[in-house]
Amino acid sequence: MRAMILAAGLGTRLQPLTHNLPKALVKIRDKTLLEIAINNLARNGFDKIIINVHHFAEQVINFIGQNKFGADITISDERDKLLDTGGGLKKASYFFNDGKLFLLYNVDIISNLNLQTLYQANKKSNSIATLIVRKRESSRYLLFNSGNILCGWKNIKTGELITSCNIDLLDEFAFNGIHIIDPKIFSLMPDDDVFSMIDLYLDIMRDNKIIAHIDNDSFWLDVGKPESLKIAEKNFSLINKS
Repeated sequence: MRAMILAAGLGTRLQPLTHNLPKALVKIRDKTLLEIAINNLARNGFDKIIINVHHFAEQVINFIGQNKFGADITISDERDKLLDTGGGLKKASYFFNDGKLFLLYNVDIISNLNLQTLYQANKKSNSIATLIVRKRESSRYLLFNSGNILCGWKNIKTGELITSCNIDLLDEFAFNGIHIIDPKIFSLMPDDDVFSMIDLYLDIMRDNKIIAHIDNDSFWLDVGKPESLKIAEKNFSLINKS
């Protein structure tokens, strides 16, 4: 199975830790976020992984070259231009030429969700993408109908709202930074080089089924903020399984 780890971000929320270090190499005890992500994916059967790099890219490339992981790893080099989540995936589209579903995973997400079981279950979903979501506080929410099909998005801070159906019939969930995607999505991408996956989903949701997998029970943490790193330290036994 194939996967992509999004690791090109600037790590702004983790400053000053990321003034001289890429976010992917920030450590929880003795393990980098990238190492935790790779080990998690490999443990779940994702043996071919592509990782995009931009911020302090050389450090990430050297780290991968100096370590052995249970997966074949490819680098997608974005040093010339940061492409956002959608543009980054588009640049790596050649990697997903086998016609099979693949996983897209943010490097600053820690989760013990069984990704292999989830992947297998979604083979029959007939969706262009499955987004892992949960009920939690957030400044931005994805909106789903009673069939767990994506119908909108809203920003709590700005009041911005995008919907394709009656807002009163929708339920809001926060996105967990994990996607299972059908490679058919590449034919739906814009000509632009830089765009986000969420924007893409909102653009295509009226004609393409994008569904939610609601996960309220597994351990999940966004470690893109310093205070979250402290929580991860306390829960290290849950995330250090390799």
